[in-house]
Amino acid sequence: MLDVLKNSWALLLGMLLLMLGNGLQGSLLGVRGPEAGFSTLMMSMVMSGYFAGFLFASRVTPGMIKRVGHVRVFAALGSLVSAVLILFPAVVNPFAWMAGRVIIGFCFCGVYVTAESWLNDSASNETRGQALSAYMIVQMAGIIAAQALLVVPDSSGFLLFVIPSVLVSVAFAPILLSISPTPAFEATKPMTLRELYSFSPLGMVGMFLLGGVFSAQFGMAAVYATEVGLSLGQISLFIAAFYVGALVLQYPLGWLSDRMDRRMLIFAGAACGAAGAGAAMVLGGNFVILLVAAFVIGGFSNPLYSLLIAHANDYLEPADMASASAGLLFVNGLGAIAGPLVIGWVMAMVGPPGFFLLILFLLAILASYALFRMTQRAGISVEDTGIYTALSPSATPIAVEVAQEYAIEVAEELDDEASGD
Repeated sequence: MLDVLKNSWALLLGMLLLMLGNGLQGSLLGVRGPEAGFSTLMMSMVMSGYFAGFLFASRVTPGMIKRVGHVRVFAALGSLVSAVLILFPAVVNPFAWMAGRVIIGFCFCGVYVTAESWLNDSASNETRGQALSAYMIVQMAGIIAAQALLVVPDSSGFLLFVIPSVLVSVAFAPILLSISPTPAFEATKPMTLRELYSFSPLGMVGMFLLGGVFSAQFGMAAVYATEVGLSLGQISLFIAAFYVGALVLQYPLGWLSDRMDRRMLIFAGAACGAAGAGAAMVLGGNFVILLVAAFVIGGFSNPLYSLLIAHANDYLEPADMASASAGLLFVNGLGAIAGPLVIGWVMAMVGPPGFFLLILFLLAILASYALFRMTQRAGISVEDTGIYTALSPSATPIAVEVAQEYAIEVAEELDDEASGD
């Protein structure tokens, strides 16, 4: 880990600042939109824009890097993010905000693709796993810490938009001044959806459902909290609880996944997350219970992202993993785009509890489908499964491929040790 920090400290510091800015802008819009009179349905469209931009960028950014290089792409996208953040309070219009969110989603995905390719290039075979872990921890820590900035006094109405703009601008300084360009990343062509489903029905269906759950946490949690009348301090703690849960439970669940049938763990995780959403629906008037429910939902749903990818890979040859993962991320992106829109509609119909109602519904379907799939084919023995590698739900295809390379390397080393014994 010391070698990782020595070689990648500038990148990790820059990503921490970027996640502070990204985490704050998402929560801030969720608070300011309802205050400006935007309806819940309109806010769902605003929030969905981020995921539409993110999905589009995952397709086109590698080509941009190939044409003009990492440094120019990185700098250009960072400048756009900083500019859009300043424009949000200047143009208080839902359609302008929706366009801004599309741009920010596009830019942040492009920044992640570029940063993750640099991280992969700077890591050796021995440090790749630690580098990926440090990267994921920095991402989660940045989003959690960003929620504390919501309570900064802002009598002008502009300061809280200026802060993430400055953070994003400053984030690029250590990165651009200390890291040299690397070869361009070539986009992987995804499998067709039919092929993907034939290899891993649970992986495909689960990633789509999970996209809706994740986008609800990242996009609509602040809207829900504002509508139920939580204070800024309470909103900050509520949103942070989702990501604290993800950070705390990611590795214990990953440890378990390498020692049991992953489908059973997917079922149990989805069921626990659904139970947390149900408790929040019934007892959400108690703020402590609301925090516990958010911790449980985030803690069990976010690791499902890595679990589903690992489960799908268990049925694939190494040569097919990259194509399958690209398809899984595409399906997850479609679910993420639809998630805020559906939740916004449900909240408009039944009120704020609709936020947890849809999360409950999606996770209950995932748990039920995992249970059903266990009756359709025999599980793979634990000795023949791949190695679980923790990933953030905002990971791009590069981070997923790095994780797969690391998992394959570890599996080969374990096989060599076993054969040597």
